[in-house]
Amino acid sequence: MEDKAKEKDKGITARKAEDFSEWYPQVLTRSGFIDYGEVSGTIVLRPSSYFAWQEIKKAVDAKFKKDGIEDAYFPLFIPDRLLMKEKEHMEGFNPEVAWVTEAGGAKFPERLAVRPTSETIMYVSFAKWIRSWRDLPLRYNQWNNVVRWEFKHPTPFIRTREFLWNEGHSVFATKEEAEKERDVILGIYERLLKDYLALPGIIGMKSDNEKFAGALSSFSIEHVMPDGFALQGPDFHLDGQNFAKAFDIKFLNKDGATEYAWQNTFAITTRELGVMVAMHGDDKGLVLPPRVAYVQIVIVPILKTDASAAVIEFAGKVEQRLSDKYRVRLDSREEYTPGFKFNEWEMKGVPLRIEVGPRDMAKGVVVCARRDTGAKEEVKLEDLETAVARLLDEVHESLYSKAKKFLDDSVHAVRDYPEFKKTLDEKKGIMHAPWCGDTKCELDIKAETGAKITNIPFDQGRLEGNCVRCGKQAKYMANFARSY
Repeated sequence: MEDKAKEKDKGITARKAEDFSEWYPQVLTRSGFIDYGEVSGTIVLRPSSYFAWQEIKKAVDAKFKKDGIEDAYFPLFIPDRLLMKEKEHMEGFNPEVAWVTEAGGAKFPERLAVRPTSETIMYVSFAKWIRSWRDLPLRYNQWNNVVRWEFKHPTPFIRTREFLWNEGHSVFATKEEAEKERDVILGIYERLLKDYLALPGIIGMKSDNEKFAGALSSFSIEHVMPDGFALQGPDFHLDGQNFAKAFDIKFLNKDGATEYAWQNTFAITTRELGVMVAMHGDDKGLVLPPRVAYVQIVIVPILKTDASAAVIEFAGKVEQRLSDKYRVRLDSREEYTPGFKFNEWEMKGVPLRIEVGPRDMAKGVVVCARRDTGAKEEVKLEDLETAVARLLDEVHESLYSKAKKFLDDSVHAVRDYPEFKKTLDEKKGIMHAPWCGDTKCELDIKAETGAKITNIPFDQGRLEGNCVRCGKQAKYMANFARSY
């Protein structure tokens, strides 16, 4: 009884709509999705969250390889002299860099950075490998961890001092080739978000003030969190020749002339797991999209003393029928009530629950319950596989549709500054507003309201009116938001 009471205390006590900042970490930890690390700002990815990341990795990596991107791996430690070679890039990351200065009690002659990103350590090799146009394009990707230490208030997945990601680094002979890669990579990320995580996003270009340090231009997929704050998702950077000039990445073109190469970088991170949890979760706990759920189906026998063995045997046969295609868990624990099990598996976010009791067994049916809506459906055994496939697809589509509606409802078209500030305070979300393109105007808005440009969406719609802040002729329709 004492153990059961302790388990009961692990339920979600905060309400998502009322206290998101408390609800979010409760859901992550009490569902068993993560735990906190011993160093502030670090987290432990438990099997459920690490599995979801592995599914993201597999899906993206397959698309990368199909498009000709190869996997590689470069060292974790970066000598100080390499970071100094690209000053603009280093200035962008310097507050975040963690340094190793000694080992075994001996000081190093040169301090080593713990990888905040890998441009510098990779490009010194690229400069050695690339000699002629025949060596291009070079398109490498590595899946790794990085460390960034600048912030004071870490949030699991959203801002952690160590996180997992892909680092794509490509080198081309011409600017035109480099630019063509943008839509390919962003398309891969957008499809992954929709098909696996049931997440929508807004694709667009970063302002010059918000672009990646060292890039000519940056592009992103932006999310809006349930608390109305924006969060950047996957990104792509057209780095131009900045790094090539810093690291002397040159090649002989077909005419025998020496040119600097053109480069891109791109990434998706474990941050997307945080967005997924935040968007789909509810007051009962996690709600996981079926394609990344560690357990897709849980079977809960409704045990009666005089029929327990028969029901468990029947449930086992249901498990066998589904386990070749799905990730299934049979919960035959007799020390817990069905209600307790329902609550536990709901908190863990399992997309589909199958209930089997003596009456169901006698009728040759099972009861399927969807995690997202709680809707139950009686399914005949002969229709089991077909019904399960349909229900899991319905769960995914429902999650995406709900998230898409939330995103659409979170974008507010505003045309003047009073409306901008009033809507930002009252409704939060994204202010879709005309902007003159002047960085000073952008910074003034940020200083006065706390909202920055998340991106300038590709889908501009109709450009109309004057800049929301200064009244000059608008050049863009930009998205402004307070953000993480």
